[in-house]
Amino acid sequence: MESQPLVSVITPAYNRAGFIDQTIRSALDQTWPNIQLIVVDDGSTDGTLERVAAYGSQLTLLTHDGHANRGQSASINLGLRHATGKYLAILDSDDYWEPGKLALQVAFLEQHPDIGLVYTNGYGVDADGNIIYVCHREDHVEPNDPDRVLLDCYLALPVNSLVRKSVYDQAGPFEESFRAGQDHDMLVRIAELTRFAYLPDYTWYYRRHAGSISSLHQERRWQTGFRILDNASRRYPYRPATLRRRKAVLNYRMGRIRLAQRQPLSAAAYLFKAFLQDPFRALRVIVHLDQSR
Repeated sequence: MESQPLVSVITPAYNRAGFIDQTIRSALDQTWPNIQLIVVDDGSTDGTLERVAAYGSQLTLLTHDGHANRGQSASINLGLRHATGKYLAILDSDDYWEPGKLALQVAFLEQHPDIGLVYTNGYGVDADGNIIYVCHREDHVEPNDPDRVLLDCYLALPVNSLVRKSVYDQAGPFEESFRAGQDHDMLVRIAELTRFAYLPDYTWYYRRHAGSISSLHQERRWQTGFRILDNASRRYPYRPATLRRRKAVLNYRMGRIRLAQRQPLSAAAYLFKAFLQDPFRALRVIVHLDQSR
C-alpha cells in the first residue's frame, strides 16, 4: 500500500470557457496532495484553450493534431495515454468537486483491493450552480450486478467515480465512434470486470444546462444505446430479461423523441416495440402519466 499514490484526473474540454475555471480549480484544490491533472482541449473556439493554458505547469494541456475536434471519447483516450496514476478520475469540463472527494475515494480503494471502482453521492445543478436534485437516495446500496448497470445506468462514470488504472487497462479505450453514450458503454464494460463500492458522502456537482442536454445529443445517446446493448450481449452472459427490458427502454426513449419531433408514425413504431418487450413497465408508465394529469 502506497502512502500517497498518484491520481490522474482527465478533463476533456470543448467550448466551456464559462465553466472550465471552476472545474480546474475544484481539481487543483483537492486535499489529496498527489494529483496529475490532464486537460484535453477538443478544438475549442471560445477561449477555453487560452483559459486552460493560463494555468501553466499546474496541469498538463493536450490537444489533438491540428487542434481538431474529435469528440469526448478521443479526448479522454488521449488523456488516458498520458496518465501515469494508480487511480484515474474523469471530470467533465462543466462539472466540479468538493475538496475532499479524491482523498475519500483513494483511502477506500487503498483499504479494499478487491474493489475496482468507488463512487459517491452528489448533486445535479443548473448553470449557476443551484442544486436541482440529489443523485442517489438515502437508502441506495451498490448491487454489484452488471445486469443492473446495463439496464439502468444508475451511476456516473465522469465526475463521480474513481477507478483503478489497471481496470481501465483491462477495459480498453473509450469507443471513439460514439459521440454520445460513451460513458455508459465504458461503465458497462468496467462492471463486467470488477466490483463497485458506494460511499454516501456528497462530493460532486453535475451541471445541467442547455449546452449539455440538446435534443440532438439525446437522440444520439439512445441510438448509440442500441449499439452498446448489441456489443454487451455478445461480450457477456447477461440475462435475457435484462437485454429485452433494456431494448424496451431504448425504444421508449426513441418514441418520446419522435413525439417531440412531431413524427407520430415513427413514434408509434418505437413505443409499440417498447410495449411488446416490457409490457409491465409500459403499463406502469401509462398509469403514472394518467395519475399525473
